Amino acid sequence: MSAATPPAPVALITGAAHRLGARTAQVLHQRGWRVIIHYRSREQQANTLAGDLNQQRENSALAIQADLGQMGEIRRLGEEATAQWGRLDGLINNASVFYPTPTPEAREDDWNTILNTNLKAPFFLLQTCLPALRAARGSVVNMIDIYSERPLPDHPLYCASKAGLAALTRSWAKDLAPDIRVNGVSPGAILWPEGGGEIDEQHQQTILDKTALARTGSPDDIAETIAFLINDAPFITGQILPVDGGRSLNM
Repeated sequence: MSAATPPAPVALITGAAHRLGARTAQVLHQRGWRVIIHYRSREQQANTLAGDLNQQRENSALAIQADLGQMGEIRRLGEEATAQWGRLDGLINNASVFYPTPTPEAREDDWNTILNTNLKAPFFLLQTCLPALRAARGSVVNMIDIYSERPLPDHPLYCASKAGLAALTRSWAKDLAPDIRVNGVSPGAILWPEGGGEIDEQHQQTILDKTALARTGSPDDIAETIAFLINDAPFITGQILPVDGGRSLNM
């Protein structure tokens, strides 16, 4: 009589309706994981992604809406995610807010929007999910940024939020060991901000000129690195891996 097949592991990915988060969900799903796709406002994209993944493998994906700027919503997301399949093996804190906040013009609302989503939400989401992650001897990956160490001009709040998340990554790696591994990924030029954002074509070229590989990366570069840290690196914790084509050599 053959042994029962162990249940597939479960990952919660914040900000997973599109871009890097969506690709991460797809890559983990390809590796046999069940995925919980968090979204704030992109309901159609999140549900389409979950539907596509469930067609590939029944009952393997779920979309959950939550506003990570609200404490009650953070708690609810964690509770619903851990209850869905009765376990949580991976938490990927990918959701992020990015826009310029020059010091003379920055408002308290900007502080709250950026720091709440980029720093407060990962902390309290992990706190809510902690019992399930401990039980699974799970893993956490935080999306950092190369600008956490070498700030981007006129983005002090964003840079501070990512520097804080880097510090949380290292603190958690010490505090939650040996039960939970915690690592980070720092992307370089992977996807430009939607619509160009505050990075115009001239600035984009300047960034590429400082990137050793002289090109942008792809969402797969980030998703595969996250999958490696979550799935294939049982002796790595407390590390923040730059995935930047060598940009950090020439900041």
